[in-house]
Amino acid sequence: MAEVSGEKTGPSAKIDIEGLKRFIRSRNLGDPTQLEVDNISFGHSNEVHLVRFEDKVWALRRPPRGPLLPTAHDVIREYRVLKALQESPVPVPKVYASCEDASFIGAPFYLMEYMSGKVIRSGLVPSDEPSFADTPAKRRAVSEGMVDLLIALQSVDWRAAGLEGFGRPTGYIERQLRRWTDQFVRTSQQTRSLPIMDKIRDWLAAHMPQGQAATIVHGDFKLDNVMWKVEDDNARVIALLDWEMSTIGDPLADLGWMLTYWSDPSDSELRRSVVSSMEWEPGYYRRDEMRDRYEEKSGRSMRDFLFYQVFSLYKLAIILEGSYSRYLSGQADDPLFATYDQRVPNIAEVAWSLCHS
Repeated sequence: MAEVSGEKTGPSAKIDIEGLKRFIRSRNLGDPTQLEVDNISFGHSNEVHLVRFEDKVWALRRPPRGPLLPTAHDVIREYRVLKALQESPVPVPKVYASCEDASFIGAPFYLMEYMSGKVIRSGLVPSDEPSFADTPAKRRAVSEGMVDLLIALQSVDWRAAGLEGFGRPTGYIERQLRRWTDQFVRTSQQTRSLPIMDKIRDWLAAHMPQGQAATIVHGDFKLDNVMWKVEDDNARVIALLDWEMSTIGDPLADLGWMLTYWSDPSDSELRRSVVSSMEWEPGYYRRDEMRDRYEEKSGRSMRDFLFYQVFSLYKLAIILEGSYSRYLSGQADDPLFATYDQRVPNIAEVAWSLCHS
């Protein structure tokens, strides 16, 4: 992808070029004799590598290095949903081929269109460029665009798109709570005890809502996974990226996740320090305005929305604890992961405070 924040690269992040050439030839995708590969992103999520040959400029996605939690970083699932959305109203990169055979480059991967655009990234992730949303009008366009993009995604008939069996449409919330709790139990055996997470788990179990009618769930729907084209004083979405956690399930899970990262001027200093997609400035909708726009345009009730907000923070804490475990075990040396020794319990504190709001 374009404009992905710089992450650590090096020999361990390289792609087996000869293996990739063999794959391209085996699928008749072109002549890869002069193929070149550059690392774009490595370490936090699925790796992204820029692939050039003939007149093609593609991106390759593969899982990160090292041991992974079950179901994490499934690039073949990601490819499947992208392929299903190719002709939909949801803007996604064009996909060309996928490979489950690890003998080519040492891991599953897929090839897709390389996209050029702008991404807004949180101050928690260093960026060399200032945000393009530098006027109230652009920030308003971004706010409305995020909600409208989510509604467009959730309006797709997932059965007609060929995603039958991609996920189980009933019991999604119960399974999600069980899944992430199980992953935390496994991870905490390698890290530390966090009793506050048990309290949050119990609160969630006691406040389980009745699920909404199932839609496609992106699983990581937030500002820095959306690419924009900026024109004068406007901005429009050109791609929704990073589909590795997508499934079929409760649509409010994606809304809760997006608004967990969405900054608000009423946020405490603690919340701003651990979860943010942007610095809030005039023009951006407040969190409740984002929720209200979604409710009005989707027709879905927000009665139980507090649950989804707390669950999103709980899930985020577990994901980051997994990264912290990789850091402790020597599987990742990104210095950002080292800060999760404090960031994870701080996120849990934010979640627990919402339980009593």
